[in-house]
Amino acid sequence: MLVQLSAVLVFHALVIAGIIPFGIVWGGRLHNTREMLQFESVSFATNVVLMLVIVLKRGNRWPFVSRKLLNAILWLFVVLFSLNTVGNLLAKATLETIVFTPLTFISAIFCARLALPPNSAAKPPEQP
Repeated sequence: MLVQLSAVLVFHALVIAGIIPFGIVWGGRLHNTREMLQFESVSFATNVVLMLVIVLKRGNRWPFVSRKLLNAILWLFVVLFSLNTVGNLLAKATLETIVFTPLTFISAIFCARLALPPNSAAKPPEQP
């Protein structure tokens, strides 16, 4: 997931730099460079926060950051990516629908898996 997020950060940096036109992001609804900079800055910062949460979740190198807090943040990202998937399906830009719908859907699944307890997917359900 960190590789995927790194690629997304590069993509957002290219949009901010003007190399990739901003008409293909945010549902094709941005009207000017000022809006693009505001929205892309939020996207960039959000992805950096998610990367930090993943790094902390995997290693928890900061003892004052609880796993419960990290899990709560990951569940918020599940909701965010799920809503973003719906938004991508409704985007005006076809490229956004084709490329970013699967990306945000997979991101939602990855975040959910990271938020779940270890081996929860491998445990069979208990019989009564």
